[in-house]
Amino acid sequence: MQHYNMNLTLKVWRQKDKNAAGGFETYQVKDISSEMSFLEMFDVLNERLIVEGKEPIAFDHDCREGICGMCSMVIDGRPHGPWEANTTCQLHMRAYKDGDTIVVEPWRANAFPVVKDLVVDRGSFDRIIQAGGFVSVNTGNAVDGNAIPIEKDNADAAFAAAACIGCGACVAACKNSSAMLFVSAKVSHLALLPQGEPERRQRVVNMIAQMDKEGFGSCTNTYSCEAECPKEISVTNIARLNREYLQASLK
Repeated sequence: MQHYNMNLTLKVWRQKDKNAAGGFETYQVKDISSEMSFLEMFDVLNERLIVEGKEPIAFDHDCREGICGMCSMVIDGRPHGPWEANTTCQLHMRAYKDGDTIVVEPWRANAFPVVKDLVVDRGSFDRIIQAGGFVSVNTGNAVDGNAIPIEKDNADAAFAAAACIGCGACVAACKNSSAMLFVSAKVSHLALLPQGEPERRQRVVNMIAQMDKEGFGSCTNTYSCEAECPKEISVTNIARLNREYLQASLK
């Protein structure tokens, strides 16, 4: 692939804290390599801002390997940018061409209040997990992973659901700011495995209750969550969540 440099215009959301009004600021970035990642491009911009004595742009990141889910940016209206099944840290500048204007915003959801600039507080996801995303374990030696036979279809479906990295792109993509894809993935991967059976009924009730308490919206089946999920979590998990919740409610 041919390497090239480009000059870009960035319109970046700046916001001091969750109580501040916030607004877009425009920056020119020059000689950006097509082989840089999107976050590396932001590193270059921030280094320039620091040299100029200006406040650098706050953005979230950790592993930069598409694993942690922290690189939460809405880029030109799409969570994690234009590439499919991709996190922001894995987006490379070859997705753009010289002279492009790129608009960058934080996740937009009442349940994800802005901490600063592009950083949001996703503690609501942590509290949902704390409400029921765990299994009972006995202390002592670790049990052989193959000691409990599991049907392959269930094992595969559980593994696919467990791939959710909790980044929040599903919430940012949804017009209602629904967390149903995230919650359904966490409920599904435990409901499909025998280790998750003891808390199965109470888990789904508690996690749904916490989701509602956090202020997430309702699901109206637009599938935007699945379309923007970097791990391609299927909306079939939402159907499973609804069944789990109905069965738990009846019992």
